[in-house]
Amino acid sequence: MFNKILIANRGEIACRVIKTARKMGIQTVAIYSDADKQALHVQMADEAVHIGPPPANQSYIVIDKVMEAIKSSGAQAVHPGYGFLSENSKFAEALAAEGVAFVGPPVGAIEKMGDKITSKKIAKEAGVSTVPGYMGIIEDADEAVKISGEIGYPVMLKATAGGGGKGMRIAWNDEEAREGFQSSKNEAANSFGDDRIFIEKFVTNPRHIEIQVLCDAHGNGIYLNERECSIQRRNQKVVEEAPSPFLDAETRKAMGEQSVALAQAVGYTSAGTVEFIVDGDKNFYFLEMNTRLQVEHPITEMITGVDLVEQMIRVANGEALTITQDDVQINGWAIENRLYAEDPYRGFLPSIGRLTRYRPPQEIAAGPLLTNDKWHGDAPTGETAVRNDTGVYEGGEISMYYDPMIAKLCTWAPTREEAIERMRVALDSFEVEGIGHNLPFLSAVMDHPIFVAGTMTTAFIENEYPDGFQGVTLAEGELKRIAAATAAMHRVAEIRRARVSGRMDNHERKVGTEWNVAVQDHSFDVTITADKEGATVTFEGGETLRVSGDWTPGDQLATMTVADKPLILKVGKISGGFRIRTRGADLKVHVRTPLQAEMACKMPVKVAPDTSKLLLCPMPGLIVKLDVAVGDEVQDGQALCTIEAMKMENILRAERKGVVTKINAGAGDSLAVDDIIMEFE
Repeated sequence: MFNKILIANRGEIACRVIKTARKMGIQTVAIYSDADKQALHVQMADEAVHIGPPPANQSYIVIDKVMEAIKSSGAQAVHPGYGFLSENSKFAEALAAEGVAFVGPPVGAIEKMGDKITSKKIAKEAGVSTVPGYMGIIEDADEAVKISGEIGYPVMLKATAGGGGKGMRIAWNDEEAREGFQSSKNEAANSFGDDRIFIEKFVTNPRHIEIQVLCDAHGNGIYLNERECSIQRRNQKVVEEAPSPFLDAETRKAMGEQSVALAQAVGYTSAGTVEFIVDGDKNFYFLEMNTRLQVEHPITEMITGVDLVEQMIRVANGEALTITQDDVQINGWAIENRLYAEDPYRGFLPSIGRLTRYRPPQEIAAGPLLTNDKWHGDAPTGETAVRNDTGVYEGGEISMYYDPMIAKLCTWAPTREEAIERMRVALDSFEVEGIGHNLPFLSAVMDHPIFVAGTMTTAFIENEYPDGFQGVTLAEGELKRIAAATAAMHRVAEIRRARVSGRMDNHERKVGTEWNVAVQDHSFDVTITADKEGATVTFEGGETLRVSGDWTPGDQLATMTVADKPLILKVGKISGGFRIRTRGADLKVHVRTPLQAEMACKMPVKVAPDTSKLLLCPMPGLIVKLDVAVGDEVQDGQALCTIEAMKMENILRAERKGVVTKINAGAGDSLAVDDIIMEFE
């Protein structure tokens, strides 16, 4: 077995590989850019090597620099993680030339399957059903428009070396095909060093289901069931689960056997993933093969008990698989939510900055999964598990140079319903402050009827949130539970305030029992009766809710029980009450005396400033280009400028017709959130 492995990656996946290597007794080497000097993967590794400036195309994907790090460290093998150089055949060739093992497939398999155009041709020749499209290289935007028209809109423009949603655009007309072609090329060049683009028919309302395969160099190949990845935003997966709530045993077997056959046809070894789109009649079509470890691999580990990273290392070491297809079972259900540094209230635009608070829920080891450094076997009936794969820490920085994913929160339970409920609790318990993030949106998805029913398609976010995520409106019953909890919390805070002032001991001040709780356009008059075990909150009309918990003033997380059901609240202080975040809702809760509530109703409502004549920068980023000039008349939906952030290009468009009167920034300028880019009359 190898003594030392270099991880040619960063962030959570580097940390993930380090955990398994440590379990196997293998030393690890991290590489890092200037921006990652204090990163978690650098701290976790046994040693670390600096490889250059922050941009990936000057550090992490520069093969010569990575090879220098390998030589200087004496690493015998390299695990590439995902993204960066993980599917780069030239990198694999460079390793082979130096006698360094690549923890991944052979060069030939990477070239055949890693290139999306080649892989589709091979799949078609092998009799695999493929999506209609143009497999040649597209030279320019005019050709992209022509081919798109011949295929028929909508079409998908994709980077041949792409992955993770980078270099992908859906076009519904000629204008979008032209714009999408250039943006896809730019993103592909920046992310992968390869700007080749191809086009295929975009199948509307499909499900995205993928098969995990594992092959060795001794002719053995197995599939480890499927993962449902249909909830995506901009072709970037957000929520995954294993198994799929849609597939039956017959379809699963057919997809699995076809995936293994395809892998073995190209001499594939190591872990890989064959992706399919599946229609409503369970017809499946080959989409692509990812010749690397997939981001969402933890949920496969959780339902099968197979440590995929360990298997990859053993296969790279020349060992034969000890697992047969008959050994692969489906134990329970697992769900993964990707926590991104993206602000859902601002159109999911990237957010950067310091993590002033980062407190994931406590990891719970149960079920067939790997958490931290311990391996756990079969789960006792009824237990659940929580796993959080992350590459950040409290006080660390979220950089503009890399993918915005912060963590992968996973839960496991014997049933899908239990796994979802465990995820709801885990999301409510996850504390992240200092940056915009998508925790509220993830909570909303977990409660959405379509997801709960398991009937989602890849159009889920587009269809259910056509105007973006505007937050969650909770039902009155849930608001009452929050009102009861916050009223009890307010009483605790008032008692403490009175004791600190010394007035309670002198009987100069008594904490009242009657309060008004205002939350989300609701107003509840309540009476609180407290005892040593908790409090009984009585609403106007006679309804009572029993509240208990150990919250004390200053705590930012309240774990309460209301009416015999758990209620987890993220708590912030505002004037006259609390900022409460739970189940995807962000609420201002005011707890007042009856007189204060009466006076509050007479206060005028603050009017927001008018920014309708300004184009504000929605995220920290770099202006790539301006599409208009002063004096230009613009139409609704017209492209105004392009901003690059976290390896993604974002086209800002006019919200209404107008004339450009002033431009405050130019191409190459770095802007902060809400900087004024241009003004209109």
